[in-house]
Amino acid sequence: MSLASYDRFLERAAGWGFDSPRLRQHLRTAFAACLAVFAAWALGLQHPQWAGMTVWAASQPLRGQMLEKSFFRITGTIIGIAGGVGLVLLAQGHLLYLVTGLALWMGLCAGLGNLQRGFASYGTMLAGYSAAMVALLDSGHPAHVYALGWDRLLTALTGVVAALIVGWLFIPADAEIPGNGQVRRLCARLLRDMAAAARQVKPGQSALSPKELAERLSALALIEEGLEPHAAGSQRSRRAVRALRRLMNTQISALLWLRDSTGKTITADFSSAHALTMAEALEQAAKLLETQPAPHAAIDAIARARDAAAGWGHAQEIIGNIGLALQAHLVAASDLPLPSQHRARQLPVVLHSDWVSARRAMLRAFSSIFLVGLIWVITGWSGGAYMLLGLSVMITVFSSFENPAFTMRYVILGQAMGAAVALACQWLVWPLAGSQLQMVLWMMPFIFIGALLFSHRRTMLSGYDCNMVLLLALSPQFPYTLDYGHSLAMAVAIITGPLAGWLAYRFILPITVQGRLQGLRAMMVHELQDMAAAPMHTKDVRIWRARLFHRLLRLVRASEKAGPAEVQQAASCGLAALRVGKAVHVLHGLSDDVLQSESTARSVRSALLRLQNLQAAPAKAVPLLRAVAKRIQHRQPEQALQLQLAAQDIGAHPTFFASTAKIA
Repeated sequence: MSLASYDRFLERAAGWGFDSPRLRQHLRTAFAACLAVFAAWALGLQHPQWAGMTVWAASQPLRGQMLEKSFFRITGTIIGIAGGVGLVLLAQGHLLYLVTGLALWMGLCAGLGNLQRGFASYGTMLAGYSAAMVALLDSGHPAHVYALGWDRLLTALTGVVAALIVGWLFIPADAEIPGNGQVRRLCARLLRDMAAAARQVKPGQSALSPKELAERLSALALIEEGLEPHAAGSQRSRRAVRALRRLMNTQISALLWLRDSTGKTITADFSSAHALTMAEALEQAAKLLETQPAPHAAIDAIARARDAAAGWGHAQEIIGNIGLALQAHLVAASDLPLPSQHRARQLPVVLHSDWVSARRAMLRAFSSIFLVGLIWVITGWSGGAYMLLGLSVMITVFSSFENPAFTMRYVILGQAMGAAVALACQWLVWPLAGSQLQMVLWMMPFIFIGALLFSHRRTMLSGYDCNMVLLLALSPQFPYTLDYGHSLAMAVAIITGPLAGWLAYRFILPITVQGRLQGLRAMMVHELQDMAAAPMHTKDVRIWRARLFHRLLRLVRASEKAGPAEVQQAASCGLAALRVGKAVHVLHGLSDDVLQSESTARSVRSALLRLQNLQAAPAKAVPLLRAVAKRIQHRQPEQALQLQLAAQDIGAHPTFFASTAKIA
């Protein structure tokens, strides 16, 4: 087929319900899978179909993503094989010991995988079910486990090589991070808001409404959610994503400042002339960000605004940090190294780790694998190994999804489609094969059928699982003996894996959007308590602030999935946590001030002690914070304002600050 004919076929396929870009990608991946299966067979590997499964798993739309996922695919496979071999040798043929060890291993991998991000998380999950493939598929023959482990490793390597060769020839190089332009536009809008605040400062009036704050945070949260895949493949990509996150953090800090930007913190040094200079410089920087593809001149304008902002509370620090973060972002986007002494390095990026979900995933994986394995041990069902293998994939890979019980519906459908296509090959074609080579070659049209199902709009959500099950079920062993009952029983056993997974997600520590929201709230409040319990150095303050920024964005994004009405409330609660964090920092600073009176020092200690148990009784912290603010009002008005605002927010959000969840 010529290239022109292929393009016409893709155009015609769009009218049949296929997604043309996905069809192009998946046909290419199917070709790589066929190449991998043939190469694995030519190398004499026992399970050549596993190489095709690796191709589907490693396939990605960009080169960097494919390269990094392939690396973690191999790393996870090696670790999983070692774990599986160890389990088989320790069990020595005792199924109960094998099931118990596998349950412990799966729980460990599921828990660690939920603490990681991106392809590192995928590699950890893969280590879990790779051990299951080695331990379960030949559980009755411990002496063969080394051969099975080597076969698993070599087929994975063959699949990765095939995916890389085909992908490198046809997959485009990594493009600019999609969120770059939008973050710059949001930054320009923020600078205009700060300019407006400088021109029209009114005591007691916030520069942004709660609705506007929620909209800005929601836009940043949506961008942040899609950043992780673009950090894959190279140090350049990681630097670019890190710089973009740093710029987003400085915008959150500025939004919080705008929320609190009242005339109360303006000193006599900040004159109307300074305000005008600051506003004009910020507007110029905003215009450059909006109109120039590489707006490096905006940094000079921001520097002028920073110099003019002296005397307006933390405005100078806020504007300076935006300039530093913007410069680091532009340098990273242009592929230039950031100078080692650049002060942007003092603005850390710390990402949220979901300890609550990790603990629940670990317990869920252990209990479900152990229970299903126990049923297999008691009944002795021949399909139990395949059922347990399917469950091991479901209970790890999908544990980090927002709603895995819902996702399981598409997985079950996909695995049913894959089993049906595999049965068609086993019943209709393979009985006619005269050699193993013919069996391998006659598998290939069915692999392309899986690619078509993966590309059609009605079945694309189930297509990946269809392809994986199709290849798992097609083991080309010659001479082939057709056994309708056995092949049908194996197909049913494979499908029972996701059914068991659905039951686990539905009834064993179920995952819900509200549950994830509650866990995020509890972790934010728990961190505030930890901060109150221990004095913080400057570096510590930057770290907790950066982590709270990331958790705030996760909270806002999760609330959008729970319902649009909750977004504004989530944004308000998250910003309230940041305010309380600032108040904790102020209290630690006051506790170190030797010039404070003894009565003030006692009030500060009482407030810190109460904040260490904030979840137990949030309302009791309010009068203590106000009492300290009243004592330091004349001597330290800015710190007093921070304490008053924190007390106000705790009183306004008692349910949020009373959030509880067991933190691992």
